[in-house]
Amino acid sequence: MRRLAVAASVAIALVAGGCKTATDLLEGKKVDYKSAGSLPPLEIPPDLTTPSRDNRYAVPETGKSTATLSGYQADRSQQAKPGSTALLPSVDRMRVERAGTQRWLVVQEPPEKLWPLVKDFWQENGFLIQVEVAEAGVMETDWAENRAKIPQDMIRNVLGKILDQVYSTPERDKFRTRLERGGDGGSEIYLSHRGMIEVYVTEGKDKTMWQPRPADPELEAEFLRRLMVRLGARDEKAKQQVAVAAQPARASINKSGDGRELLEVQEPFDRAWRRVGLALDRVGFTVEDRDRQKGLYYVRYADPEADKKKESPGLLDRLAFWRSDDAKVKAEQYRVQVRSASSNSEIVVLNKDGGAEQSSTAHRILTLLHEQLK
Repeated sequence: MRRLAVAASVAIALVAGGCKTATDLLEGKKVDYKSAGSLPPLEIPPDLTTPSRDNRYAVPETGKSTATLSGYQADRSQQAKPGSTALLPSVDRMRVERAGTQRWLVVQEPPEKLWPLVKDFWQENGFLIQVEVAEAGVMETDWAENRAKIPQDMIRNVLGKILDQVYSTPERDKFRTRLERGGDGGSEIYLSHRGMIEVYVTEGKDKTMWQPRPADPELEAEFLRRLMVRLGARDEKAKQQVAVAAQPARASINKSGDGRELLEVQEPFDRAWRRVGLALDRVGFTVEDRDRQKGLYYVRYADPEADKKKESPGLLDRLAFWRSDDAKVKAEQYRVQVRSASSNSEIVVLNKDGGAEQSSTAHRILTLLHEQLK
């Protein structure tokens, strides 16, 4: 009976989606995300009940209104059409800048106009929005898996339409988007990736746990390209912009006159400030606040090496089996300061009170930033 049920399922899947399966194989998409949570709520037409929405970054009304459902749908399809030039009349008003492995998008539009479009972009790509802080220009997705990494064999292509939850990958990704207001009235959009991987922690492979994995600059570049297309750029033009040669960005860890460690970046303050923010997002620091005027990022960081330097636990510590080992590593407060030094910039680590921090943790923070800024 089980074989008959499987055969029936195969037949139904082939009839319902045979052409689409062939198309998917030909396209060979490398990015196809599905959120680990539930789907976002359905949009309700304006001639029905309208849900409440955060309007801090809402697009101002232009005087045009929609009175019918068909008119509303036509207007929405025109706005969401890839390659549409409704937002940006010229591709020259949008460009990609790059330093090292970091890329960001410069758009000649204010953040208030871009914010709802960026939010729609992530939802259209299969993500849920977990964090949305319009005042800080920060938007973060929920964890999601890249379904394109699942092997596309015959069984997957057929049964995956029916038993999609059976297929999964040991990797999850999330993305943070930061919108910075440019000096010319435009915006700078930064995308940073964070990844987790599920690994076995026992020899019998009966227990797993999730561990961080390095940020993927190429994955960031792919979504930056897709965002450009969503905002009106042609696909070929977007590919050329994202693949532009890297600009040299030199950074080094040196000693100051009083013997303190600092990170020297051969870039002016404005550019260094933005790149440090992106580096903190990439590495996974918890940025609690920031003060651009003083050049300060207020962060929390748990040094994984700190617990290793402690003495071996005593007998009572070993008997305290109810305490988690992860709880021993406590996230401490620090301040990462970016300051101007002639035509270059300097980055130093301060303690939570603003005093000089010369511990090994400060050195590790500078090292992590150096890896992203060099």
